[in-house]
Amino acid sequence: MAPSVGIPICVQCGTGSNPCRCKVVGPTVGFLAFAAAAIAEWPIGALVYCFRHSKGRRVMAHPATVVYPSVTNAIPL
Repeated sequence: MAPSVGIPICVQCGTGSNPCRCKVVGPTVGFLAFAAAAIAEWPIGALVYCFRHSKGRRVMAHPATVVYPSVTNAIPL
């Protein structure tokens, strides 16, 4: 029997950005964008870290500090 693989669904409750006070679409799309950016940026950041520590840390933190929040906040649902 093959394992079932589902689509990750993220829920953020307690927000004031919509009348329902819950967001599902924004955090889910934000997580998928975060994962795609992390796949590309973490190996590059690890390589850069070998030569310039602070720059490598910024590259590896970019998906969590820039990509995920900007995508999540752009979609109010």
